[in-house]
Amino acid sequence: MSGRKTKKKILSQKNSTQQSVETYKNKIVTFLTKHDRKTMQIAQLEAKCRTKKGGRANFTKAFGELRSEGVIMVKKGMNVGLCSRFNVFTGSITRLSRTFGFALADNGTEYFIPGKFMLGAMPGDRVLISEIESRTDEPEGEIVDILSFGSQELTGVIEYDYGIPYLVPDTASNSHIVIETEQSVQFENGDKVLAEIVHRGRRHAEHRVRIASVFGSSEHAASCAEAILTLHGAHTEFPEEVLKEARKISEGGVQEYSLNNREDLRDMPIFTIDGADSKDLDDAVSVERSENGWRLGVHIADVSHYVRGNSALDKEAMLRGTSIYYADKVIPMLPKELSNGICSLNPNEDRLTLSAFIDLDANGEIVAYRFCKSVIRSRVKGVYSEVNSILCGEASPDMDEKYSPVRKEIMLMNELADILIEKKQRRHAPELDTTESILVIENGICCDVLPRERGKAERIIEEFMLTANEAAARLAKEKQIPFVYRIHESPPEEKIERLHELLPRLGLECPHFREFKPVHAGQILEEARETDKFEAVNLMVLRSMAKAKYSPEPLGHFGLVLEDYAHFTSPIRRYPDLAVHRIITDILAGYEKEWLIKRYSGFAVNAAERSSAAELKALAIERECEDCYKAEYMKAHIGEVFTARISSVTEFGFYAELSNTIEGLIHLRTLPEGEYDYSEPVALTEKFSGVSYTLGMTVRVICSAVNVSSGRIDFVLDNEEQEE
Repeated sequence: MSGRKTKKKILSQKNSTQQSVETYKNKIVTFLTKHDRKTMQIAQLEAKCRTKKGGRANFTKAFGELRSEGVIMVKKGMNVGLCSRFNVFTGSITRLSRTFGFALADNGTEYFIPGKFMLGAMPGDRVLISEIESRTDEPEGEIVDILSFGSQELTGVIEYDYGIPYLVPDTASNSHIVIETEQSVQFENGDKVLAEIVHRGRRHAEHRVRIASVFGSSEHAASCAEAILTLHGAHTEFPEEVLKEARKISEGGVQEYSLNNREDLRDMPIFTIDGADSKDLDDAVSVERSENGWRLGVHIADVSHYVRGNSALDKEAMLRGTSIYYADKVIPMLPKELSNGICSLNPNEDRLTLSAFIDLDANGEIVAYRFCKSVIRSRVKGVYSEVNSILCGEASPDMDEKYSPVRKEIMLMNELADILIEKKQRRHAPELDTTESILVIENGICCDVLPRERGKAERIIEEFMLTANEAAARLAKEKQIPFVYRIHESPPEEKIERLHELLPRLGLECPHFREFKPVHAGQILEEARETDKFEAVNLMVLRSMAKAKYSPEPLGHFGLVLEDYAHFTSPIRRYPDLAVHRIITDILAGYEKEWLIKRYSGFAVNAAERSSAAELKALAIERECEDCYKAEYMKAHIGEVFTARISSVTEFGFYAELSNTIEGLIHLRTLPEGEYDYSEPVALTEKFSGVSYTLGMTVRVICSAVNVSSGRIDFVLDNEEQEE
């Protein structure tokens, strides 16, 4: 009993202390609110709160909590005031560059922060922000206080100066940061490293760090990619508990009892089409003519059969959110025993699937659909390039033999895809050009960069997957049950206004509209398509679009011009698809609507939020890694001349893109001497000569410098170009 009494007494004391702290917080805010000046001396405030009788500790705690919450701020001379009186507000540092950063205010506004106003803040830090006069149309601010620290880790390169080693950070500042060598692991000049801040200064250059780990030479893209993965917190290894579950499932194989209550589709001509190197084959297709049109079958690996909710595999998959692809590597969402093994729809092997059968009329419109649990046996492991050869009539005898079991279906698929593409055009879905890169890696080094070609086979699979995704979303919407939708909202109004202003400056008309719709985006692109301004306009329209994301609400997809859309077709590599499969499985099992709502309402919200965040992180990792590999490739081409197109214009110069997708910066200081005007973000114009560098313009450039560690490539204009 005495133990219980002691416990109660401790809890009572804790509650009493917290009440006292809350009392002091109220007192502090009240006195500062009533004070006739903006600030009050801290000693004066403490005296007013009457802290002499044992209350000083509670006052100090209350003061600290209010400061960390962004309610009060300390000014020079030990003065304190309410943040609301100084028009400052709370937010978080989202990202840094060498000379500036960005902070996201709690009200959702993103602020550009010049480097001199960063106060040494790092990504993840909670900060107080004060708005300052903007040099552009975008909000700008300064950091007036750091409320709490976020990540203490940063990456960079070791550089010696007069025999003393410094860290040159990838972000955070242009300055060298002092290394506490006695606390660090061994390193060498030029190493790419992970550092940890051990002392914070009021400027980035005043921080002190210790070197926690070494990735290798900063001249190798593979070392830099490893650093990027570490900094972003990418999970490159699976916990043993997860691997154990995966091995058990893989070793069990496709059990006979698993075929119960499944439709047996093993006699159907079903097959996969993927890239030549793909190992995680999660979608297969079938197609046949029907009495009034077509029946499309999209058969997706039944990952939810193996990855059960709240299992170790499921928790890890939700944590990762998506597979990450960079260079010639992949960090899978699921262990290879599943992703490349029992869940992969390998040819001539029984595989459990979730099938969507969609009936389409002669115009490609969906007239009916149904989903079912199934078992298939893929006839062929199709490859995009090979199917493209068949469609072009250029197949080799070996290809003809390989694809003979599905040759008829390939021709039917081609015919149906044309109908679906035409249907998309009737919806006025804007056809934006986006170019992806292929990195050719040999012995771990990037030896070539190529634009990814999209042939007819790629379009066929894309259209079939879009159709299945639409059917999945329709099912959930009609059943009125929780779901994870893929949404793409209308472009932000301010971006459309900007587009409206910029198009006439390129000599193009902007359609008149009260509400911007996909058809207007299509009209803009079509007007520019046969001109030398198309690349510029395509980029402008692309950048005006909102980012697609996941949502528990069916808000539609602007870019595809669809009211209902979800991701259903890639559960091996995307968690939202796995979540959708789990929900559809329970619909097919006949569970009541009320039970489904209770089971999946919270799950759908959580899965959508976490999957959207995971997607953004994966895109950042893939982009940063790709930049390093591209820079590694360009190291061998310094001094060479290239033809490029101006891809974006900034106040400090412009970027130009080569035909192989590599982009470099032509800095303002390397341009012919003059005074350049950047009053409109489509051109950089010299005021006196009238020479203008415009978005989409063709220029001749020389690769002048490369930094593999940062992924930066610098160009200068060819001398002949400048003379002209």
